[in-house]
Amino acid sequence: MNRISRVFRPLICCLLPILAACAPSPELPQTMTPTDSPATQSSIRVATYNAALNDNVAGGLIARLEAGDENARRIAAVIQRQRPDLLLINEFDHDAGQRAADLFQRRYLEVGQFGEQAIAYPFRYLAPVNTGVASGFDLDRDGRSDGPGDAWGFGTHPGQYGMLVLSRFPIDAAAVRTFQQFTWKDLPDALAPVDPDTGEPWYPDAVWSLMPLSSKSHWDVPVDTPLGRLHFLVSHPTPPVFDGPEDRNGRRNHDEIRFWAEYVDDPDAAWLIDDAGRRGGLGRDARFVIAGDLNADPVDGDSVDSAVLQVLEHPRVLRHTTPRSDGAALAAERDGGANLRHQGSHDHDTGNFGPRVGNLRIDYVLPSVGLQVLDSGVFWPAPGQPGADWIDASDHRMVWLDLRP
Repeated sequence: MNRISRVFRPLICCLLPILAACAPSPELPQTMTPTDSPATQSSIRVATYNAALNDNVAGGLIARLEAGDENARRIAAVIQRQRPDLLLINEFDHDAGQRAADLFQRRYLEVGQFGEQAIAYPFRYLAPVNTGVASGFDLDRDGRSDGPGDAWGFGTHPGQYGMLVLSRFPIDAAAVRTFQQFTWKDLPDALAPVDPDTGEPWYPDAVWSLMPLSSKSHWDVPVDTPLGRLHFLVSHPTPPVFDGPEDRNGRRNHDEIRFWAEYVDDPDAAWLIDDAGRRGGLGRDARFVIAGDLNADPVDGDSVDSAVLQVLEHPRVLRHTTPRSDGAALAAERDGGANLRHQGSHDHDTGNFGPRVGNLRIDYVLPSVGLQVLDSGVFWPAPGQPGADWIDASDHRMVWLDLRP
């Protein structure tokens, strides 16, 4: 099999999971009451959550969910307590048969956990990602070409660290756009990494011509909500660490974030081509929410300077109060270490990475201008508060916003 066929799946392989994933399931139990029917809602809750539901072995997450996974129960309990209407889950291993998604929805979300009320999501979207897909090249220059660092996105098997969108509202399957195959070189003014010792490009031409921008994928998922059509722009850029002075991961992280800034900026961009061959960015009148673990803090951490400001300060992104929690600042004070040197407010942190790295704000829900934020938060309870014993199931915390037109 040649390199191109290893990188780019046939179009039919992308279309089949899209069509299957977005269809409502008649077997899902109805848990909504007349007072929270989507047709009568004046606001919706949108959230992102890096759930750390991944496994180093292909099929490992499925096996764990079949056996009964305590961390999955805790993740489900957080979702049940916060009850988002539209949710992105980062780090949820993808499998073509959607077995893991089925198991998580039916055995965990639709069963009350730790006294919480079950919740149903009749619509979902999931698709292949670049993590764990073998490149055939020695991308990290460790002398081998078959390690997790040599995949197009770091991972031990295809689908590791995937993404899952769950929705109470219909997803327009035909209008979904994915950018798994979009190459980094095609992003204007891409921050291509350079070998600091030689001044030459870090990636040879044979690699750079094929290297995808997205370490997982970028998805534009149109959802028909009670507020109107909302474009859920979701991704999970690579962490800007685990590299060297060439900063290949930091530069990729920066450009993965910049992709969304370009996407919402120019509907006529001819260079912006999705996996189905459609060109251009998002329409100027479209409402959207950018969501995901963007792996970049506005002030602290190791991301390229201003990486996340590309979307935080974009003129089409709404200025709003930063989501916060009761528990984040307490955790930073308890852990000490790098937290003591951070400049940003720890009230806004969304990830707990221990005293060496410190806690950071790296998970975001960013609505477009034209929407209003009624309320927001980060689910990080203080010790003794409800849910405080669930949050260690992941090193990230759920971020949520309540939106209305």
